[in-house]
Formats: sequence, structure tokens, C-alpha cells
Amino acid sequence: MIAIEMIEGLTKEKLAPITVLTGEDFGQYSQMKERFLDNIGFEPSDLNYSYFDMSETDYQDAEMDLESLPFFADEKIVIFDNFADITTTKKSYLDEKALKRLEAYLGNPLASTKLILCASGKLDGKRRLVKLLKRDAQIFEARLLKEAELRTYFQKQAHQEGLVFESGVFEELLNKSAFDFSEISKNLTFLKSYKAGGQVTVQDIQQAIPKTLQDNIFDLTQLVLLGKVDEARDLTRDLRLQGEDDIKLIAVMLGQFRMFTQVKLLSSQGKTEQQMVTDLSDIMGRRVNPYQVKFAVRDSRSLSLSFLKKAMMYLIDADYQIKTGLYDKDYLFDVAILKMMHEKR
Repeated sequence: MIAIEMIEGLTKEKLAPITVLTGEDFGQYSQMKERFLDNIGFEPSDLNYSYFDMSETDYQDAEMDLESLPFFADEKIVIFDNFADITTTKKSYLDEKALKRLEAYLGNPLASTKLILCASGKLDGKRRLVKLLKRDAQIFEARLLKEAELRTYFQKQAHQEGLVFESGVFEELLNKSAFDFSEISKNLTFLKSYKAGGQVTVQDIQQAIPKTLQDNIFDLTQLVLLGKVDEARDLTRDLRLQGEDDIKLIAVMLGQFRMFTQVKLLSSQGKTEQQMVTDLSDIMGRRVNPYQVKFAVRDSRSLSLSFLKKAMMYLIDADYQIKTGLYDKDYLFDVAILKMMHEKR
């Protein structure tokens, strides 16, 4: 059972003395946190709850509330939000003395107080504070889900929403959402508002779910690779009419070609997709979506490294000339597109 399912049915009466909400899957974490606070009846105006954003609060103020007895009821709930000190992020809001005092509290918490720590990100298992929490607290961790777990969870959600998919269409929804928790959730909401009843078709997906800039640039990239000049020109014009800037278009397209190149090079070294995710995450300093790598491996198979290098050079050169004001940016982007098409022939 995944974290967001584990909190179902949880109430403030069932709260452990210390609870931790955390996780690397930010989409799942955000929804889990929202549902959790709803389940325990959190209201900012209710004096039986104390809420502290630790990115903005001096720990001494939060500590004073944490260690004081409840005034309006037999029990109170104290929430430390954005508590980055327990994650692997480099942010830290508590100094060593404050950490020691909190560790001491965790060793002997007040029976009349329920403490909730909220922090998106990966728990830092090397920290003494985290070791204490793993020993004594109830932890709900929104970890990055495997493909099968994502599919199972959202099939249940779709069923609860009364959505029935034609064969292969649910897979289209997952692909459209890049297997991202928050994107799938958002797109299910779009579908629910668009489709009142009946089976969901591919056409429904196309009509109900708005295209992102990344979707449009992917389409543009495919048109470039297929040499479809008129269609590429029309899509570029539409994006400009929507207010997209050519510099932004270049940046997103360059990002796609860079990912194609990276997975191509890693593949030539015999790396598996999982190893590629690990290597690219280390290089970029952030967690790379495994499905982004999966699709990049698939879409780059027919592309040579020579073409990819030249395509990136054309885009980088266009970006430089635009920023130095050499020519009109629309003209320079169009020229870069034509050069890539010519190179692909």
C-alpha cells in the first residue's frame, strides 16, 4: 500500500504522538499532506492546532508552544511544516543546539501533545534526528512509485470517478502524463469534467487534456525529424500566437536533444535505464523522471550522435545570435529548424 492510501481513515484520535509526512514524489506528497490535514480536522483558526512554517519561524518560538500544556482542551496538535532539517536537501533551519533540544523532546514527548513534522524530499538516514524518528514516529513516506503501482492506484481512482477506458486508452493517459503522479491526477480531473459518461476514447484524451509546451515541442521535434516543413512552420506559428517566446522554444527543444544525446552515450556504455536515471540525476543535481529516460531511449534509437550534436549546435548558435541581437529571433529559429531538417535527410 502506498503512502497516500495509508492515511485513509486516519483521524486526530488515531494520531501517534509523533507523525512524519515526507517523500520524494512531490505530487503524491502534496496530495497526501492535504488529505492528512483534512482527515485530522486541521483549521488554522482552531486554537487546538498550532502551525509553524519552519522556513520562516524561529525554533525557540515553535519549541515554546511544543513544550507548553494545552489550554483549550485535553490535547493539542503541533505542526512543523517545511521541516527540511530531516531531508537530504541542503537547507537547514535549526542550529545544533536547537536540534539537540528537539531530539531530547522526541525521547520524552508530552502525552498531551501530538507533533506532526512535514517535509518533502528524501529522509536523510544519516542524521541522528531521522534515526530517532524512524525508531519512534509513525512515518508516511511518499516514495517514487513503480509503474505498476502508479497504474494500479490511478485505475482505482478512475473507477471511483466513474471513468471507463477503451482498450489502450488508459495507457495513453499515463503516457500523456509522463507517468507523473501529479500530472495523472490533474489529467483525470480534466477527463472527469469533460466526460460525463460512457467510455473514454483516445479522442477524449486529446480533447480534454491541454497540451503542455513540452508536448508541443515534442511534436515539433518529430515534425523536424520527419522533414515536414509546412507542419513544423504552422506549429511554430501557433506557439508564437500563444505567446511562447522563441528563446523558450529553443531552450525546451535543446533540452530534448540533450537528453537524447545523454541516453545515447550512456547506452553505448552498456548502461541500463535505471543506471541512466542514477547517472543523470547525479549530473543534474535533481531526481530525473525514469519515464523521461525511458521515452528518450525509445525516441533516440533512430538518431545518430552526429545528427544530435549538429542539431544542438544549430540551436545553441541561434540562441546566441538572438541574445546578441544579430537578426530577428523568429528568423533565426526558423533557420535552425530548416538546418536540422536538411541535416536529417
